Amino acid sequence: MHKIQERNVAGLVAAFNADREPERVGLKYKALAKDPFTFLRGTCHLFYQDFPDSMKQGQAPLAWICGDLHLENFGSYKGDNRLTYFDINDFGEAVLAPANWELSRFLVSVLVAAESLGLGPELPTDLCNCFLDAYVAALAKGKPRWVERPVARGMVKELLQSVKTRGRVGFLNERSKLVDGKRTLRLDPAKALPVTKAEREKVAAFMATYAQRQQDPAFFKVLDVARRIAGTGSLGLERYVILVRGRGAPEGHFLLDLKYTPESALAPYLPHQQPAWGSQAQRVVAIGQRVQAIEPAFLEAVSIGTRSYVLQELLPSQDRLALDTWDGKPQRLEGVMRSMGEILAWGQLRAGGREGAADADAWIAHAADAASWRPPLLAYAHSYRDQVIADWKQYRTAFQAAHKARARQTPKKNPKR
Repeated sequence: MHKIQERNVAGLVAAFNADREPERVGLKYKALAKDPFTFLRGTCHLFYQDFPDSMKQGQAPLAWICGDLHLENFGSYKGDNRLTYFDINDFGEAVLAPANWELSRFLVSVLVAAESLGLGPELPTDLCNCFLDAYVAALAKGKPRWVERPVARGMVKELLQSVKTRGRVGFLNERSKLVDGKRTLRLDPAKALPVTKAEREKVAAFMATYAQRQQDPAFFKVLDVARRIAGTGSLGLERYVILVRGRGAPEGHFLLDLKYTPESALAPYLPHQQPAWGSQAQRVVAIGQRVQAIEPAFLEAVSIGTRSYVLQELLPSQDRLALDTWDGKPQRLEGVMRSMGEILAWGQLRAGGREGAADADAWIAHAADAASWRPPLLAYAHSYRDQVIADWKQYRTAFQAAHKARARQTPKKNPKR
């Protein structure tokens, strides 16, 4: 069980994000005040700072975990085989850790999201049990599978069917505009901000070097660059959307995502030794490749100077479930929980036996022992939910006070005469 702590939440958040870009980290601070679920998504570091030693050192098998598993880190994406899948799709915090780290964060996310989704008092716990039932059953079979359109169910199937109709050209038109036959990126306070001259030159120089190593260098000719706004936890990190020539103008251009990759937020709390990765981006790419059935298109770890980045294609089929469309029908959310539980188990089985992770036999044995680890895991998730709510309320109060103070200090414009 977790005892609620009183602490300077705003100070802890500010310290963790101190080295990030002010404009985009400001967007993060605003987002964190919105609701408890968004706050949880953006404060992975607090979750693991609070994680009890008894669970860090427990008997759960070691797994390659995404490190920040919650309801919105499952989604659809297009693989390098050009087919669309539903899977875990964010590995920025990925590490080798006991499986209960991943499970506990996901269960807390279900409980914290309950109010905003209008789930009532009992349904959240039922959904947690539905997730765990599917997870345990999939582990017990010992064979990894995957979710694509023909085998998807319910809301997941609806998502994959909807993204099937979204073409690359339509997405290109949404994110860019044609002026005199030439494309440029659309600047949008919610998706893309302008870059400085130095940033543009840095990205263009990197892409020119990168292109020379590719079979078709002209494909990667840079046409435009913007600072990308995406996610919650990663807001404020250096990140770009890049418009490249691709297959030619005006509809053959492609969009790429280039994201700086710092050390995992879990790193200070890990009790187990990690591999000697060549870079943090290599960590993210390698673990994603192990866990996902099919990797996303153009996925690669790259470097610019001493900093490492993940480069991948930006696609229209990168979508998350709209869970608020459950329409008061619990079976719709139960289907989602079953899919997510299976996907987590399949990923752990798929990556099993790699550099210290448990093998299939260990996972099957863990499933057979579920009666011993499920109750304390659920109990911790319920108790930590209260910590998240308390932290969010304190953070929101501090954020609102700071916002009002800035407003009072901002000089008012003279009225027009």
